[in-house]
Amino acid sequence: MPADVEAGVRAPAAEGVAARRALLTHPAVLLVGIVLASLNMRAALASVAPLVGEISADLGLSSTASSLVTSVPVLFLGLGALVAPWLGRRFGAERVLFAALLLLAVGILARVLPSVYALYGGGILVGTAIALLNVLMPGLIKRDFPDRAAAMTSVYTGAMIAGATVAAAAAVPLEEALGCGWKASLGVWSLLALIAAVAWLPQVVIARGRTGHEVRAVPAGDARPVSLWRSPLAWQVTLFMGMQSVWTYVLIAWMPTIFTDHGMSRSTAGMVFAFNTLTQIVGAFAVPLLAGRTRSQRPLIVLVTALVAAGYVGLLVAPVEGAWLWSGVLGVGQGGALGLALTLIVLRSGDAATASRLSGMAQSVGYLLGAVGPLAAGALHQATGSWTLPIALVLGVCAVALAVGLLAARDRVV
Repeated sequence: MPADVEAGVRAPAAEGVAARRALLTHPAVLLVGIVLASLNMRAALASVAPLVGEISADLGLSSTASSLVTSVPVLFLGLGALVAPWLGRRFGAERVLFAALLLLAVGILARVLPSVYALYGGGILVGTAIALLNVLMPGLIKRDFPDRAAAMTSVYTGAMIAGATVAAAAAVPLEEALGCGWKASLGVWSLLALIAAVAWLPQVVIARGRTGHEVRAVPAGDARPVSLWRSPLAWQVTLFMGMQSVWTYVLIAWMPTIFTDHGMSRSTAGMVFAFNTLTQIVGAFAVPLLAGRTRSQRPLIVLVTALVAAGYVGLLVAPVEGAWLWSGVLGVGQGGALGLALTLIVLRSGDAATASRLSGMAQSVGYLLGAVGPLAAGALHQATGSWTLPIALVLGVCAVALAVGLLAARDRVV
């Protein structure tokens, strides 16, 4: 089977080969598109966390309802990932990524309309758009950078986290500077999505081969892809993605609130949260590079899981006193775990087609699991009036991540 047939990664038909080679001779064009698209993969999510308290107060939301502000987009990260491979096959990865950036801009603007329904509806659009970006990017990288897939994974993962860092750090200052409350602070990120969409247009042109004809995939006779849903290795990769999603989105939803509940000011809590996101860049860049140079990634699984567990223990025993330390430890672990989860998708795949299909499976199931985390943590906090039980639950998630991660890190291919 041609490597590009499945999951939106198309086989390079004759009319598109020369155009794609022309693009790859100018890698800056491709890199700019990838980096700008990646900057949008978390910014619209991270910009909400420092403002959840004000959004809840403004709209009269309970703790459980507040958790839906972050859980709904994550839920649709999973649901959107289910349809991403089909959309990629039908329309081409480049065109779907372009449409996803436009959809993201619309979803961001919808969230700031004066309605709870618009807040959640915009979250659905945001989550769906980011899901398309998440799922199709690994296959695109596997196809266009087959010999540098791990390095390119570190680039786009780092850019993704950098976007989240800026969004988290700027949320409260933007609110104060623009003088229009949380709505203006959230809405401004639609501009970043529109800029990325413009930068992605050359990819759409290349996908059409500059001939006006769609680049179509060519079937490969009777060859059938391996069923990933029956593969133990695919499930191990998927569950590691899911567990790291749980611990990450619990922090995205509730880290600032944990600090403010223990007496920290909103602005300081926002900065500590931004520091957490900033330190994720270290792990996101370094871990995929290390993973690509080793046959087994087991030591890296142990490292990132231990860092996350240690950070959560810190939040449990001394949340304010050690806030900056725990934030940094968690950040390196989170970024490393995300980068490692995405790298495992590439390393455990034999070709670009499998990488895209495994990406769809891992991110659909993984983010559906991740969506449960903030909701469960919020409900437990509301029921107990404490963060002890929610944090203990996440430590259990760390144990599961370690177990499945050690299996996924073995030198095998789906």
